[in-house]
Amino acid sequence: MSEWFDSRRGLRFKCTMCGACCSGPPGYVLVSDAEVVALAARLGLGRDEFVARYTQETIKGRSLIEKQSEHGYDCVFLDRESVPGHAVCGVYEDRPAQCVSWPFWRSNVRSEEAWRRAGGVCPGLGKGKLYPPEYIRIKRARVDI
Repeated sequence: MSEWFDSRRGLRFKCTMCGACCSGPPGYVLVSDAEVVALAARLGLGRDEFVARYTQETIKGRSLIEKQSEHGYDCVFLDRESVPGHAVCGVYEDRPAQCVSWPFWRSNVRSEEAWRRAGGVCPGLGKGKLYPPEYIRIKRARVDI
């Protein structure tokens, strides 16, 4: 195992607030019914209004919509203006499980090669705090990505 990827000791990650995990090619930010209710309440909207305004039905399930930007397709709640030079989540405290579990998705942690590939998108992989395997397993179990 390398210093960069040691699944026995854990994996390092530090969010750089670059927004890369919330942008890129068209994709999905899947939301459960409970997450829809929490996000709607956060924005002071009824469930149906939130669904109509901020989500779409996809082949994978209900997803937050995206907005096109110079970076690709941003999550509708990605804010690139409030903090100059950084991208922040406008609904951070109520963000979906898919977002909470990043970067510890099953697809990213299955091998060193997968972790390095994800690191090509996210500059925070392999840096910062060492997250132990137990923590990663809990995060990874939240979504099937």
